[in-house]
Amino acid sequence: MLLPNKDFKTSTSYRVATADNITNNPNTNIPKSSTTIINPPTTDRISVPTAAMPSSAAAAAAIPAPLSSPHPTFAQYPAENFVMGGGVAIFHLKSERVVICSAEDRRGRTYFFLPKGRRDAGESAERGAEREGFEESGYRNRLLPLPTRHHQPQAHPRITAPRITAEPVWIQLLPVGHRNIQYLLYWYIAETIPPSLEESLHSSPNEPYKPPPPFPADLTLKERLAMEPEGYEPIHHEGTGVDEEEAEYKSYLVPIEEAVVKLGKNDVMADVVVRGWRAIQDRYQMEEEIAGERK
Repeated sequence: MLLPNKDFKTSTSYRVATADNITNNPNTNIPKSSTTIINPPTTDRISVPTAAMPSSAAAAAAIPAPLSSPHPTFAQYPAENFVMGGGVAIFHLKSERVVICSAEDRRGRTYFFLPKGRRDAGESAERGAEREGFEESGYRNRLLPLPTRHHQPQAHPRITAPRITAEPVWIQLLPVGHRNIQYLLYWYIAETIPPSLEESLHSSPNEPYKPPPPFPADLTLKERLAMEPEGYEPIHHEGTGVDEEEAEYKSYLVPIEEAVVKLGKNDVMADVVVRGWRAIQDRYQMEEEIAGERK
């Protein structure tokens, strides 16, 4: 995890306030000619399909959405002035829970976050996100292909366009402490791995990280659920952190709504969870429709 200053918050959302969006705000004394940073409004809400969604998760879906940056921007950095990383929302599909982590800041206050960190040199962004998810939370995971919206082109030749992909659902541009380094952080959706893979990936603490195979292209979510016995709890591995700070992290599998509340309702990480859960429900529905067409 890249967090050189424990008081440094990576997830607070802001927007730039200009004369145009301050003029009609009776609650501000900011001069019309100035530009500053103000807290985001909480009126925009995410609309999430609630079919097959537990009531707690449905409540979590109706939360204020974090504001994205208002406009695309031009920026350029040489290699010595940027670093790339990835984070994951790791879902246990069968119990409808998600992994969150906690730590204490310098004042002894507990804060919650999704596992994330820098990718290793030569490592793909996707693999780095999975590895960081494992190291910081102790839960093995793999990215979950979902019907999320994105603007990435399809591979050539474009004979058929895949309806599901494991593209990131958010990207954040963050400063690294007080250094002149730009952090590019990609957020992905992942799942805990089935018991059979846990056995094949077993390793000792001193062995290199063993990445899981990708989610099979021909495996449905219903078939994936059948791979776990009733009441199965994903294995939590101890001692996976790679430094003293990560060794102090705690992790939990919690219901969707609880995760959203603990992460902060208008927080990017909370929205990663909401978007992931919404996309999982969309994939369930899509697979049911395909199965119905084949009958």
